[in-house]
Amino acid sequence: MPEARLLAEDTAERARQLGTDIPLAIARSVEAVVAAYEGDAERCREAANGALAIFERGGSLAVRVWPLVTLGFVEVSGGDYPAALRALGPLIAAAPAMGYGEPTAAPFAPDAAEALIAVGRSDEAQPLVTQLLDNGRRLDRAWALALGSRCQALLLAAHGDVAGALEATAEALHHHERLPVPLELGRTLLVRGQVLRRSHHKRAAAETLERALSIFEALGNPLWSSRTKAELGRISAVSPQGDVLTPSERRVAELAASGQTNREVSRVLFISPKTVEVNLANVYRKLGIRSRAELGRRMAEPSS
Repeated sequence: MPEARLLAEDTAERARQLGTDIPLAIARSVEAVVAAYEGDAERCREAANGALAIFERGGSLAVRVWPLVTLGFVEVSGGDYPAALRALGPLIAAAPAMGYGEPTAAPFAPDAAEALIAVGRSDEAQPLVTQLLDNGRRLDRAWALALGSRCQALLLAAHGDVAGALEATAEALHHHERLPVPLELGRTLLVRGQVLRRSHHKRAAAETLERALSIFEALGNPLWSSRTKAELGRISAVSPQGDVLTPSERRVAELAASGQTNREVSRVLFISPKTVEVNLANVYRKLGIRSRAELGRRMAEPSS
C-alpha cells in the first residue's frame, strides 16, 4: 500500500504540473482507489467525487466508471449497501446494453451484486452473477470465477440454501489460489465464515473469520477488519445480561432496536425472518416488554 500511495502522489504532482482538468481527474481517481483500499472512506469519497465533478462535464459514462466503482466499493466496505447502489446505479443500468464479454470490463459487478442481494433485490443481482461466472468460465478468468462464486454464495444464502452457499465459497477459494488479491480473498473468507456460523459450525466459522481478520489487519483496512470482528463477536460474545439474553437474542435485539425491520435483520445476520421473530419473542418475554419502543429504551440502558 505505501507504494500505491507514492504512485498516487506522483500522479497528482504530474497533474498539477500539466495544469489541465483531465490529468487532475485521473489523479483524483487514483487517490480515491488508494484511500478505499486503506479503508479511509471520507478521503475516498472526497477524491472520487472530485474526479466525477470533472469527468461529468464531458457526459460520457465510460470516463466515470472507475470513480463510481471506487465509491461503490468503499460503501460496500462500510456495509452501507444503499449508498453503494446509489453510486453504482448508472453502471448497473447500463450493463445489459453494453453486453460485457471480458468480465474485467465490468469491474462493478461483484460489489453491485453483493449490494443488491443485501437489500433484498436478488432477482436483479442474478444476471450480474450469471454473466460473471459465464464469462469467467468461457475466458478462464480467475477474478470473475472467484468473485462470481462468492456472489453466488450470497445469493444461495439469501434463499436459505446454506449447503449450496458453502459449496460456492469453496469453489471461490479454489479460484483465489491463482488470484493474487488478498483483500478479495479476505472478503470471501468473511462470507464463508458467515455461512459456517449460520450452519452452526462455530469452530470452523471462527477459524475462517480469524484468517480473514489477519488478512484485513495486515492490509491495514479498518472497515473490513471491523466487520470481521463483529462477526467473530457473534460467535463468542458473552451477553452483558448474563443468562438473561443469549448472544443471538442480544444481537437480534440490538439490530431491531436500531430501527431495522425483521427482514433487514435476517439479511444482516444470515438467518430467516422466522428465526428473527422467535428471537424477538424470547427477548420481549425475558425483558418484560411489549414494543420496539420499549426495546429501544432497554437496549440503550448501560445495564442492558
